[in-house]
Amino acid sequence: MPTEQEVDAEVRRWFHETWDPDLTLLQWRDRLVDSGWAVPSWSKAWFGRDLPAWADKVAHDAIRDEGGVAVPMGSGMNLAAPTMYDHASDELKAKYLRQTVTGELKWCQLFSEPVAGSDLAGLKTSAVRDGDDWIINGQKVWNTSAHHADMGILVARSDWDAVKHAGITYFLIDMRQDAIEVRPIKQMNYHSSFNEVFLTDATVPNDNIVGEAGNGWMVARGTLAHERKFSSRSAFHVRDDASGRVIDEGRHEAAEHEKTYVWYPQRTGRIDLVTPQAKAKGRLADPVLRQEAMRGHSMQQAAQITAERAKAARELGRPPGSEGSIGKLSVSEISRQCNATHTSIAGAQGMLAEGPDPLDSVIAEVLISTPAQSIAGGTDQIQRNILGENILGLPKEPAVDRGIPFRDVG
Repeated sequence: MPTEQEVDAEVRRWFHETWDPDLTLLQWRDRLVDSGWAVPSWSKAWFGRDLPAWADKVAHDAIRDEGGVAVPMGSGMNLAAPTMYDHASDELKAKYLRQTVTGELKWCQLFSEPVAGSDLAGLKTSAVRDGDDWIINGQKVWNTSAHHADMGILVARSDWDAVKHAGITYFLIDMRQDAIEVRPIKQMNYHSSFNEVFLTDATVPNDNIVGEAGNGWMVARGTLAHERKFSSRSAFHVRDDASGRVIDEGRHEAAEHEKTYVWYPQRTGRIDLVTPQAKAKGRLADPVLRQEAMRGHSMQQAAQITAERAKAARELGRPPGSEGSIGKLSVSEISRQCNATHTSIAGAQGMLAEGPDPLDSVIAEVLISTPAQSIAGGTDQIQRNILGENILGLPKEPAVDRGIPFRDVG
C-alpha cells in the first residue's frame, strides 16, 4: 500500500503529464475520472484505484495545489455518488455515477416532508408500481438546490402495510419532468436557499431503485451519515495564478453553487466576529462578556478536536460513526452561544438590517440565521437520540407506532 507522500507525488506527476488548461471543464474531468484520481478510494471497476479513504483528499489537494480543478461540490459528490457507490446496482452505477463525478448531473435531496422532518421514517409521499415504472405523489420540503437539479435522491412509501421503517423505497428521480414543481421558500433572512417540491404523478423507472424495494430506510441512513460528515460542504479551491478555460468554467460552477450557501457562515454564529465586535463597541474589558466569549472559543476548540478524530477515522477507511452526530450538536451549541454573545455586544442595534457600522447587517443576519443550525441536517433532538441509543446503549424512545402497519398510524 502506498504512503500519502507516494500518492501525492504520483498525482502531481500524472497532472503535469495530462493537464491542458484549454480543455473544457467536462473534458478535463473526463480525463480525471479515467485516471482513477477523481475518487481513488473507489474500486478500479468504478473509476477508482482501490486506495484507502485518505487518498481522496490527498489527490484533490495535490491537483488544486498544482493549479487544477478537482471534483464538483454539492449533493452529487457528497450524497448521491457515495450512496450509489455503496448501495446501487451495477446498472445504476453505470448510468449515473460517472456523470455525477464529472459534474454533468446536478443533484438534490428529497427526504424531509411537512409532517416528516425529524421523524423522517414517518414520510407519506407514495410510490405505486405501474408496470416498469413507479408513480410518485407527495410533497417534499427544505430541498436545497432543487431549483436547478437534474436528478433527485428520493425516499417514498411503497408499502403501507409494512411497519414505519419498512415499506420505504429509495429512488433516483429525474427532476426535469413536468410532473415535478419546485417552489423557492423565502427565509426570514431574505435568502431562498431551500425549496418545497410537489410531485404529482411523477414517474421513476423500476430500475432506478437503489438497493431493494422496501429497504430504502437502510439506504437513507447511509446517505444521512454522509450528510453529517464534517466535510459535507467543501469549498472550491484553485491557485490564484491559475488560468485557462478549465479554470474559468470551474470558478463559474463554484460561484453558481455558492450562491445557495452565501449565508451559511452566519448560520454557524460567526465566532470570528465576536472579538472584533467587542473591541469596536468598547466592551473588551467587560468580565462577563469576556467569559462568554471564551466559552464560545473553548467549545469551538473542542469541536475541532472531534472533527480531527472523525477525519482520522475516515482516512483509515472506517464508516461514519458517532462523530457526525457529536459534531452536529457541537456546531448547534456554538451557534447558540455566539448568538447570545453577539446579542450582548450589539444590544438593540443587533436588530438593524442596516446600521452605521457595515458589520451591523452581518450581525443582524447572524441573529436570525443561527436557529436554522439546530434544524438542518437532523435536529439536535434526533442527534441526541442517535447518540443515546446507538452509542450509550440507552433504551429507545417510547413510540406508539412501532410494530403496526403504517396505514394504521394516526
